[in-house]
Amino acid sequence: MAGDVDTLTQRSAHATDSPVVETASGRVRGATSDSVHVFKGIPYGASTAGANRFMRPSKPAPWAGVRDALAYAGRSPQAPAAQQRPELATVWGPVDTLPVGEDCLTLHVWTPGLDNAKRPVMVWLHGGAFSYGSANSPRYDSTRLARRNDVVVVAVNHRLNIFGHLDLSQLGGERFAQSGNAGVLDLVAALEWVREHAQRFGGDPGNVTIFGQSGGGGKVSALLAMPRAKGLFHKAIIQSGASVRFAERERTTRLADAVLKHLGLRPDRLDALQALPLERLQEAVVPAQATLPRPRQPLLDRYNFGPVIDGSVLPGQPFDPGAPALSNDIPLMIGGTKDEAAIFLAPDDEVWNRRITEEGLADRIAKVAGAATADLVAYYRRRDPAASPSDRLITMLSMSNFHVRSMLLAERKAARGKAPVWMYSFDWQTPAFGGALKSSHSVEVPFVFDTLHVIGEGHRTPGSQALADRVSKTWATFARNGDPSNESIPAWPAYTAARRATMLLDDQCRVVDDPDGEVRPLWSKIAAG
Repeated sequence: MAGDVDTLTQRSAHATDSPVVETASGRVRGATSDSVHVFKGIPYGASTAGANRFMRPSKPAPWAGVRDALAYAGRSPQAPAAQQRPELATVWGPVDTLPVGEDCLTLHVWTPGLDNAKRPVMVWLHGGAFSYGSANSPRYDSTRLARRNDVVVVAVNHRLNIFGHLDLSQLGGERFAQSGNAGVLDLVAALEWVREHAQRFGGDPGNVTIFGQSGGGGKVSALLAMPRAKGLFHKAIIQSGASVRFAERERTTRLADAVLKHLGLRPDRLDALQALPLERLQEAVVPAQATLPRPRQPLLDRYNFGPVIDGSVLPGQPFDPGAPALSNDIPLMIGGTKDEAAIFLAPDDEVWNRRITEEGLADRIAKVAGAATADLVAYYRRRDPAASPSDRLITMLSMSNFHVRSMLLAERKAARGKAPVWMYSFDWQTPAFGGALKSSHSVEVPFVFDTLHVIGEGHRTPGSQALADRVSKTWATFARNGDPSNESIPAWPAYTAARRATMLLDDQCRVVDDPDGEVRPLWSKIAAG
């Protein structure tokens, strides 16, 4: 029996659909699917367990022979995701159920050819608020994106939550000086791997685009402000995750202190923290976060376990008070979905069943808008008198939690007057669940990757595949040229303070100037605190 297995393995290794590529650490064997070569679970860093926990990433150990890169691997330990309605558990397709572990510095590559064609390289940074998620989701399968647009796609796994962003610098001294930014330093290591290996996979190391959605957009925001990432990418796309500010040392040290207290450890016993089972650390995430006060600027300060303004890895706030000069030369495409908040409000039965009253709407918005509540409620009632209070709540919280940061970041980036900025709004609405999700957060992801087949027929409309064709082509065109303009969409002017041109992506795409112009200044004032 053992001999039979060995024979089968040898036959597989020599099959024509098993491409092999030499990496700096050793050879990897992929597979070919639909004319695209796919390599999954390639290590770009060593295990982060034990003495490597909270440390900067290090190179993977070399291996002998040919390593199979045939299956997803590298799911970082997860923090609890937001509560969700049970029927929405798989709303965007199958979820990643691979075991978690600290040997998680892996990436996946899709390429149409192992040649010297110098294709654009698109590096995907998954969402999950820096706390959960992975690059292993079927929604991110890049076979069609790579094949139909002749690009190389790389998707990255890295450390998250307490494992990637526990700031021990003020408690553990120089040894832990960069622990609060270990997760984004992983991303730098992945981009260094891409620079070294892109050409071996048919890509151009001089034409790399980073793109990410939700927390992945926050990762893109951070990399735009990180000196160590300078020169590792050349274009950027932020989807529903613009980050203007990250946590500062006072807050992150307080969070680290709460973690140690929850675990019963003294600051002089951080070696014990590195030896704890990962499950113990995971258990400390929620109780530690519960000890933190409300952020000073809640519409702009978004993350607890996330990047840290440490004066080194992140020298200052990424887009506050202005855009970072070090990424002046990076063209940016930025936007989100029209109704981002719909999925976050879905667990609320009053919202889901559209039963909120006008009084209930005002009470909820007051928690965000304070003295501006009456003006906001009156504006949105006047703008869309047929909308229910529940739908107007979704609209307003989409603005407060997402759109205001995208507009502010785009405005500050464009003000630099260097590389151009393009703004979009994804307005297509899913018909699933009777249309209750509208154009919710994450709804655009399978359009970008052209994976509508993964999320099921309930989300499809007669025109949805045509829109996926246009969206995936537009993202790839931006990666190729630094300009998203192509024949499948209307002319798309760059974003400026004077015009604020915004591409509305829907069955019929169109450009609108300053779509929230009347209320935008009020939201900016609220965001400033």
